[in-house]
Amino acid sequence: MTLTWPDRTDPEVSAHGSVFVRQWLVMTGRNLRSARSQGEFTIAVAMPVVFALGFYLPLRLIMADRGIDYAQFLMPIIVLQGVAFTAVAAAQRATMDKMRGMSRRLASMPVRPLVPLTARMSTSTVRSAVSIGTALAFGALLGFSFDGDLLDTAGFVLFALAVGLVLAIGADSLGLVTRGAEATSQLLVLPQLVLGMLSTGFVPESSFPEWARPFARNQPISHWASTMRELAVGEPTWATAKPGLIWLGALAVVLVAVAHHTQTHRRLYP
Repeated sequence: MTLTWPDRTDPEVSAHGSVFVRQWLVMTGRNLRSARSQGEFTIAVAMPVVFALGFYLPLRLIMADRGIDYAQFLMPIIVLQGVAFTAVAAAQRATMDKMRGMSRRLASMPVRPLVPLTARMSTSTVRSAVSIGTALAFGALLGFSFDGDLLDTAGFVLFALAVGLVLAIGADSLGLVTRGAEATSQLLVLPQLVLGMLSTGFVPESSFPEWARPFARNQPISHWASTMRELAVGEPTWATAKPGLIWLGALAVVLVAVAHHTQTHRRLYP
């Protein structure tokens, strides 16, 4: 596909910042078409369904005996797992662009430094939205519902999108420094699954051995799932949201700084 960029020397274009916007639109469109042709949206749809069935079917009766509506309890972590897998896709796309020489090509063109990253993050956000929508639609079939007002529902979705974006930024930087897509996937999928399993997203804290409870209770995925759970029932509290927001904000600061350095100070080629 031929990419054409506006003339950076045009004072009117530069003055209004439209160079960045036009380049971002071109690259985002390219990435979305590539993601569709490579089945990335199919994976974004399939993963939350697979995770939901894999945990809901064997555990729903056990949780019902403990007085827990498992569909309501489970859905936040299913959404989080879905957006985490879109972050893996973001890392793979960054790696493949590098391996195919796209980074080298863009470096030789008048492309603003952060345009490629911004375009990849826009594509990742679309994938996250697809995954979240699928998870919520399938969750409704299992019995999940939003019991709060529209603001609580919007908060649930926006919080999930924010988590997905932060994870994608970090994964993108990792994708630029690894040598292959397979290595990138291995570095990301295993920690994601381990942290998910050792969180209070799938089962309550009381289900863990005594020695594992402090970690399960205090790690970021548990805080994020708890925050989203409260938003879903329409009873958000600052005491629950604060740790999750602190984790999210701290990760965002660190990962954005790493991504900015990677994009503006290093040219990584195959």
